[in-house]
Amino acid sequence: MTLPRIPIGDGVAVAIRWIKDNLDGLLDLFTFVTVTLTDGLASLLLFPHFLVVTLVAALLAWLVRSWQLAVGTAITFGLIASMQMWVPAMQTLALVLVATLIAVVIALPLGVLAARNDRFSAVLKPVLDLMQTMPVFVYLIPAVIFFSLGYAPGVFATVLFALPPGVRFTELGIRGVDAETVEAGRAFGATPGQILRGVQLPLAMPTIMAGINQVIMLALSMAVVAGMVGADGLGKQVTAALATLNVPQGVEAGLSVVFLAIVLDRLTAALGTPRDYPRSLLGMRAAARAAARDAANAVAA
Repeated sequence: MTLPRIPIGDGVAVAIRWIKDNLDGLLDLFTFVTVTLTDGLASLLLFPHFLVVTLVAALLAWLVRSWQLAVGTAITFGLIASMQMWVPAMQTLALVLVATLIAVVIALPLGVLAARNDRFSAVLKPVLDLMQTMPVFVYLIPAVIFFSLGYAPGVFATVLFALPPGVRFTELGIRGVDAETVEAGRAFGATPGQILRGVQLPLAMPTIMAGINQVIMLALSMAVVAGMVGADGLGKQVTAALATLNVPQGVEAGLSVVFLAIVLDRLTAALGTPRDYPRSLLGMRAAARAAARDAANAVAA
């Protein structure tokens, strides 16, 4: 005895064809925006000498964390350039940043709404579970149908794959804000919007930044898979190495992905924690201001 076949896949195929036939203008707009942003950002990153980009990244690392991270960032970028992977690495970085920006813009409102509405949260959770457990290659099928080849299908598939952690961590962060703090804001006559902007979001920011960190990591892993649909970058290098069994090219492209992941992970992790690091530029300036303030108070006393 066999069970009757439930044509779930056929229904999804019909929905994809309907979107392709009826929302073609919206798909063209998405293609234009994503390709323009990704190409523009990649061109911006590749316009100066790689040493300039490396110096800027190292200064940013020192600003938010410590001089050790700055040195590590400089060494990491130098290794990428020495393996002749600088151009595809910057193309991948541009794709990841654009996809992360789109994912965060979508995830934050969804997370806020889920934190405020239990019914919406209950409906959203199984959808996020489905998105997180779906094999990554499945996302490439509608992406290619909608956008053919290039950056657009890569960004589309990457956003779908990387979106769930941003929503979950945003909801978790807002729900984790102390209820008494929120009640104090209401007692002072603050509106729900003011409480959200002035109380909940600032207190939830470490958790939200942890979610953004996960979005970036997932986007970077998916950006490599996006090389299979023609997106320029390290993913295309890995795909070419696999097709030709080119071990050196595959290893160097893979290591470049790892190096980018390490730098992005450390930077976003530092942005999500209190900036009281004595070895960072911000920490040094804060310490200097505190010392001056203490000295002024001592003289006044």
